[in-house]
Amino acid sequence: MAFLQPTVGEWYRLSGGELFEVVAVDDDDGTIEVQYFDGTVEEMDLEDWEAQCEEAGLEAAEPPEDWSGSVDVEPDQDTPRAERDERDARTGSLDGLDIFEAR
Repeated sequence: MAFLQPTVGEWYRLSGGELFEVVAVDDDDGTIEVQYFDGTVEEMDLEDWEAQCEEAGLEAAEPPEDWSGSVDVEPDQDTPRAERDERDARTGSLDGLDIFEAR
């Protein structure tokens, strides 16, 4: 049976639905370091990886659309929407700015 190769930067899904990314592969030790969507980091043996493939419990997956799952980022909910839009408008555009303009 052909096994999925653990590739750093690729996303996979366990049969239970847990989404994770391979963040490191150590061929010398035969270990794979994975990070789940919630940020949990875990190490598994290559034998465990192959067993998951054999049991059809592991499949390639698309990266999540919401990348913030494993990143400690809080949404900007405390700021009212109109204030955020105004702030973004002030800081978003540098059109018309001439840094060489003489004063």
